[in-house]
Amino acid sequence: MFINGKWVGSKFGKFREIINPYNQEIIAMVSEGDENDSKAAITAARKAYNQGDWSTMPAIERGKIVHKIADLIERDREELANLESLDTGKTVEESLGDMDDITAVFRYYAEMAETEIDSEIINSPIQNSTSKIVREPVGVCAQITPWNYPLLQASWKLAPALVAGNTLVMKPSEVTPLTTIKVFELMEEAGVKDGVVNLILGPGNSVGAELASNDDVDLISFTGGLETGKKIMRAASSNVKNLALELGGKNPNVVFADADFETAVDQAMNAVFFHAGQVCSAGTRLILEESIHDEFVDALVDRAKSIRLGNGFDKSTQMGPLISEGHLNKVINYVKKGKQEGVTVAVGGELPDNPELQNGFFYLPTVLTDCTTDMSVVQDEVFGPVITVEKFITEEQAVRLANDSIYGLSGGVFTNDIAKAERFAAKMRMGTVWINDVNLYFPQAPWGGYKQSGIGRELGKTGLEEYQETKHIYRNLKPKPLNWFK
Repeated sequence: MFINGKWVGSKFGKFREIINPYNQEIIAMVSEGDENDSKAAITAARKAYNQGDWSTMPAIERGKIVHKIADLIERDREELANLESLDTGKTVEESLGDMDDITAVFRYYAEMAETEIDSEIINSPIQNSTSKIVREPVGVCAQITPWNYPLLQASWKLAPALVAGNTLVMKPSEVTPLTTIKVFELMEEAGVKDGVVNLILGPGNSVGAELASNDDVDLISFTGGLETGKKIMRAASSNVKNLALELGGKNPNVVFADADFETAVDQAMNAVFFHAGQVCSAGTRLILEESIHDEFVDALVDRAKSIRLGNGFDKSTQMGPLISEGHLNKVINYVKKGKQEGVTVAVGGELPDNPELQNGFFYLPTVLTDCTTDMSVVQDEVFGPVITVEKFITEEQAVRLANDSIYGLSGGVFTNDIAKAERFAAKMRMGTVWINDVNLYFPQAPWGGYKQSGIGRELGKTGLEEYQETKHIYRNLKPKPLNWFK
């Protein structure tokens, strides 16, 4: 762990094994902290904020350091990608793409330091006065990241927090901490001052719980499951912390009969089988116009059968394993429950029989048909390579199906009728809507959801504003007594 500019072990000397989900080999041993380590990291961040100069130095100077971090990530791109693939099981090609995206995030916010943090003069309606709006850092920020995109999700939090002038404590997922550890080494190399960035490792029920409840934390940013997010929200009320929560989704992908068939099928595959479906924005609810339903499902099934499962370091691999045995069992149970509820397993729905995959947490690409919105496998975030198929006849019915969820993170619509696409997108209650595409994001666009998908936004200018407080400063140019109480 990295606390107050020093690499330290946990206070009680505990360790955790980090395993490769492809074959369950131990790839690292890392320190395992508890609430006492959290308190030490928070204390360091609080002192650095209150007594240090990170928050008061010119934003452009902070931006230069964030640029340096981006340079170092680019320099160590292959090492970081290999670590990410060992830790998560995803293909190296995916991980290399992640590293490029991470570099872009750091550069985007570093450049924003030059333009977006200055004060803003506003017109005062009161004679002989001036008014300005200034944006200041929130203070001490706690950041908790998930296991599916460990370093990418970390970058969405680290870069804007640093540019805005905050100090921070980050807790990565206890099962995938390796690339985050490496990037804290790079931030140290880049010259981030002692106490500004702190890294703690350990489980959510001790390390994370302390971050959520501690009164010296001013903001908590969490990406992960809905139930954990609710617990954090309750704990954060201890001192009315600022909250940024990204709590997942159950994302519809609606295909009209007039869409380009080959493109829609290909993108439906990408929407759910990329990274074995372990993506918060995965388009796992496929909603098809009835007239193309059978043909579309046949094409999906045919292609799902040919997906190559294997080691992420094998260039022929198209899909890796799930993250852990516990998560694999969760996916198995959802499909089992779906069968009880009446779904038809068109393909998959079981473990692979390939002997080379028996030590890993693999699940076959699965397509479930005869699905309705009252089924748990349709409503709940399965977070695996499982796609459910629903059908519709009218546009109005498609809208109702797409919005029939407690989540509202993202959704897609495929049609060659642009007027229909825009009309449909306007009715989708989601933070991101894609037209004739899926699962795209970039640093300039905000990311977050409606309903129970969370609170706040990451990325874009809004992602920076999450880490800023807004202050109005009013000045009376000709002060004089009011004589109200003369």
